[in-house]
Amino acid sequence: MTSYLPLHEGWTLSGGDVSGVAAAVPGCVHTDLLAAGRIEDPYLDENEKKLAWIGRTDWEYRTTFRYEPGDGRADLVCEGLDTVATVTLNGVELGRTYNMHRGYRFDVRELLRAGDNELSIRFESAYSYAEAQRDRLGDRPNAYPEPFNFIRKTACNFGWDWGPTLVTAGIWQPIGLHRWSTARLAEVRPQVTVADGTGTAEVRVRVERETPGPVTVAATIAGERVEVTTEDDEAVVTVTVADPALWWPIGYGDQHRYDLDVTLSGAGGEPLDSWSRKVGFRSARVDTTDGAFTVVVNDVPIFVRGVNWIPDDVFANRVTRERLETRFRQALDANVNYLRVWGGGRYESEDFYDLADSLGLMVGQDFLFACAAYPEEEPFATEVAAEARENVVRLASHPSLMMWTGNNENIWGHEDWGWKQDLDGRTWGAGYYFDVLAGICAEEDPSRFYWPGSPWSGREDKHPNDPAYGTTHIWDVWNTDDYAKYREYRPRFVAEFGYQAPPAYATLRRALSDDPLAHDSPGMRAHQKAGNGDAKLQRGLDAHLPQPRDFDDWHYLTQLNQARALSLGIEHFRSLRPSCMGAIMWQLNDCWPVTSWAAVDGDGRKKPLWYALRRSFAPRLLTVQPRDGGLALVAVNDSAQPWVLSATVSRRTLAGVVEAEVALGATVAPGAATTLPLPAELATAGDPTAEVLVAEAGEQRTWWFFAEDRDVAWPPAKYDTTVTAAGTETHVTVTAQTILRDVTLQADRLDPAAEADEAGVTLLPGESATFRVRGAAALDPAALTARPVLRCVNDLA
Repeated sequence: MTSYLPLHEGWTLSGGDVSGVAAAVPGCVHTDLLAAGRIEDPYLDENEKKLAWIGRTDWEYRTTFRYEPGDGRADLVCEGLDTVATVTLNGVELGRTYNMHRGYRFDVRELLRAGDNELSIRFESAYSYAEAQRDRLGDRPNAYPEPFNFIRKTACNFGWDWGPTLVTAGIWQPIGLHRWSTARLAEVRPQVTVADGTGTAEVRVRVERETPGPVTVAATIAGERVEVTTEDDEAVVTVTVADPALWWPIGYGDQHRYDLDVTLSGAGGEPLDSWSRKVGFRSARVDTTDGAFTVVVNDVPIFVRGVNWIPDDVFANRVTRERLETRFRQALDANVNYLRVWGGGRYESEDFYDLADSLGLMVGQDFLFACAAYPEEEPFATEVAAEARENVVRLASHPSLMMWTGNNENIWGHEDWGWKQDLDGRTWGAGYYFDVLAGICAEEDPSRFYWPGSPWSGREDKHPNDPAYGTTHIWDVWNTDDYAKYREYRPRFVAEFGYQAPPAYATLRRALSDDPLAHDSPGMRAHQKAGNGDAKLQRGLDAHLPQPRDFDDWHYLTQLNQARALSLGIEHFRSLRPSCMGAIMWQLNDCWPVTSWAAVDGDGRKKPLWYALRRSFAPRLLTVQPRDGGLALVAVNDSAQPWVLSATVSRRTLAGVVEAEVALGATVAPGAATTLPLPAELATAGDPTAEVLVAEAGEQRTWWFFAEDRDVAWPPAKYDTTVTAAGTETHVTVTAQTILRDVTLQADRLDPAAEADEAGVTLLPGESATFRVRGAAALDPAALTARPVLRCVNDLA
């Protein structure tokens, strides 16, 4: 059998004027320097700018390890080196690496010596390498003034419109010695499918050999075992399972998984190697008929209620399984069923995919190309093919993985962003997206859907971002237009759309020492990466809300506007079902404290947007939408059972007086949306600035406001409050004397650990809502029930 010796201890780091600093492996230079007290936290204040020198410095990691000689082969296995590295063992260069996104293996049996061995890995500055390649090959268009498209490294390390410029280096994945003899399992590539009640696990294996001769590959799943004996370097073992329990996405069934065990044995039956993983039987496809883009699992069309996923930390070694699970639970609790892994980040980890499998979250994985033209010359052509093949093989067994996507926005960029003239015939990545990656997926993962890009219309005769075909990104909203424009779109599948807001107040106060805080104070400016971001936030406030009087107002109102923008878009897109079958908002998470499009900020706190997602992504959605010059009540049913709808819709004054009312009923089939036009006496207000529409069905309620808040004569907010202790929680009950628009309790302002269970609640006069605050005790009742902790729109009146 094989054995593995991790080489994670005793490392030191040197570079520039730094020498012999203790280094953590896996890890990176920034976290090592931070742990040694050599730098300030790059996420705080304006420290990011002070640390640019790290990315322009060459670094060396060294360690000494003991080795006892033995029979057979010994390989140094580097699962991930970031990025341009020279690996040396006992003074002999083993090789050079140029790709963060793949692993490397070196045969070192002739170089190892009994006793102490010295291993050195020297990292060239990513900037030096990328800029040299750019100079050699000619520049390529790029959304940011950084050379990230000339190196196979996490693109957003070079900064993004939500991310810091912190160019990392280091041994970012495990490293160790792998000892083996005779033969080993070099690759195991299972294709697990189900059709007509029969599950099939087709296990394709590549064997690396030290000696020729027959070996036996065996695969076992669900009590069924099949073995194949071969003298070749590749084998296929196919195991069938009658009537397997299926893997389903969340909300559609259970996430049944089976242990798949693969073993390799020699001619005499001696064990040589083994591989194990949990897999799930399910069928998955994407229906693109007539421009559609519909994810179909086990023959059930599923509306994608999705979020885009970026790396959860710039420093990957800090993203633990526990942290991922927390973020996934936040997604699930917001009624999300799909994560799109964005192409400027990384091929996500085994922990990421195992959690998605177990929790029923569907995943789409981009290949790692984003917002730039990429060269197709060497060494990039070889490196891209190698990284794609390795990661497709690594991830192909996961039932949560629905599709591969060739890139983020590059086909669109080539068409619309002036690239063609700038490129002047130079390569830009098309060969990757339409040929290389498609071919690798067809060869290594043939049962899974591949799509050349996001966005991509799927047709050469259509614009790549044509909303009527395939997938689309909507960014004129936010960049140039008001979010009400979402309603002008009739997309088939929206893979990106979003709106900004600052993070939670406690996150800002931890990260920034600005005194006082202001939207344009130095730290706030340093943590706003979007071009003209603050001006775009102000444009959104001007269109909808009263003018803020101070930073507290600005913070509350910009967060509220973000929540409203995404709710409007999501509910509109869902109301178009089945023509539209997906809405993936940008974005779930942040990698540091920043003003951004995230629903969960860089410290893991939920913004008001998160609560809005929970309502707008609910499996059963009640929403009022403009239709044919009037209004309609739309009921969307993503649940597995029919929805017998009994709704009351009323037009009321701000004082709560009913001006008109109607009862509506329908049975909404699973996977359907039903539109119920509203009569004119409901859809038309006598005074748009003084009336609202309320629709209720059971515990569900939705609103339609005939005028923007800035134009409404809101009564000054009047309410009663009670604060009670309830075990480990504090309950704050708000009883409205006047209408209260979007009541929000920002408990983190009093204690960074405090979190309320709801936000953005609108109450009619006489109604009450109870906010349950968790995470902190002994909160001051007076502070909990007053500005700036307890807010509503009409407290600006």
